[in-house]
Amino acid sequence: MQQFLIENSWVILLILIWTIPWKAVALWKAARKAQKCWFIVLLVVNTLAILEILYIFVFSKKKKRT
Repeated sequence: MQQFLIENSWVILLILIWTIPWKAVALWKAARKAQKCWFIVLLVVNTLAILEILYIFVFSKKKKRT
């Protein structure tokens, strides 16, 4: 695997280009909603943007009951 990544460093670049914008938007939404637990999880866990996309489109849409 390491040899593959060394020979094909463009794969890492593609992963970064895909992941960073999703992570940024998800972290921004979590911070704006004052959801500290989500912010920490999104910051620490790297799931190739799967968790971030789910947060943006599913979990951040839930409204708080007042």
